[in-house]
Amino acid sequence: MPLESTHACHSCPAHSPAALRRVGVDISKADFVVALAGNPNTGKSTVFNALTGLRQHVGNWPGKTVARAEGGLTYNNKIYKLIDLPGTYSLLSTSVDEEIARDFILFGRPDVTIVLVDATRLERNLNLALQILEITDRAVIALNLIDEATRHGITVDDRHLARKLGVPVVPMTARRGQGVPELLQAVEAVATRSYATHPHRIRQRDAQLEQAIQQLVAGLERDFPDLPNARWVALRLLDGDTAIEEAVRTGALGAQPRVAESQPAAEMIPLEAVTA
Repeated sequence: MPLESTHACHSCPAHSPAALRRVGVDISKADFVVALAGNPNTGKSTVFNALTGLRQHVGNWPGKTVARAEGGLTYNNKIYKLIDLPGTYSLLSTSVDEEIARDFILFGRPDVTIVLVDATRLERNLNLALQILEITDRAVIALNLIDEATRHGITVDDRHLARKLGVPVVPMTARRGQGVPELLQAVEAVATRSYATHPHRIRQRDAQLEQAIQQLVAGLERDFPDLPNARWVALRLLDGDTAIEEAVRTGALGAQPRVAESQPAAEMIPLEAVTA
């Protein structure tokens, strides 16, 4: 694991306390917030149970009938709050599950997002992983079911994959507990920023689209200077994502959400200038 010394510290979390409170997550006793994301049937519940043991709570997301599981764990004298996001294949917000997962990563800004992928279906699972890496640079890929991949003659070069994705990749067989200590080490490294991530980001080849993206990015970075994912937000705005448009208008994109009436949306980001 390529560790780098940085000036970041345990007292500099990435998460947004105000946003997390709005979704009912109590972080008063947690040093770090960790999201667990992944496709359905990748072993997410197994990993969640392995990390949290009996320190779990199950309820519903506020205003939703979708169940939410959260739990706690202590590692190297730090308390981690783990939130199990709904299993989903994408973050395009075409379903309630996708909306919940997307909004938690985007607005709650967890200190780390564990992306669980099935080593036997890596190509399909990486679709979600790449979308998450567009939103956050604080991620760990948990390469689960590595034993099943081996049984089917599939070999995954986890080190090469880590170099390509720019984040830690941890091979696991969660149901046997294999890889759990390494996963915890990787989560700590990303949470404390001792691992310098360089997530893979897709660049557009269309010059006109790229120019529109850059114009929006400039406006977003001006109005939300702490936003870690301006390019992804710009792409969603150009795609007509109404939830993201509303987040821009209300200021919910910021770490400290501001009152919607404090600044007109047209002044914040001149969308018509790049979408006409």
